[in-house]
Amino acid sequence: MKTNNIENQKYIRAQKKVKKIKGFYSHLIVFIIINLFLSGFTIYGYMDRGYEFTEAITKFGVYSTAFFWGIGLFFHWMGVFGFKSLFSSNWEERKIKEYMDSN
Repeated sequence: MKTNNIENQKYIRAQKKVKKIKGFYSHLIVFIIINLFLSGFTIYGYMDRGYEFTEAITKFGVYSTAFFWGIGLFFHWMGVFGFKSLFSSNWEERKIKEYMDSN
């Protein structure tokens, strides 16, 4: 009975984690699609006002939404995967092994 309860708790925690990961990837897909559309629309607007394409793509307005939304996306990523995912001991071991193999 006790093991069954522990397994149920593990399953529920794993299910919540998978939902969070799925939510992050959905957020990422929406981020990419919307920002491609907005950037294209903004570039078109600049070009309609007489800017050349190379001038239009250098304007901050083209990237501003992606920049600020990207900050929010980064914090969403941090909330789902955590800071340890950047430089975990597993990452360190893989890098050490990679450098040892390359020499």
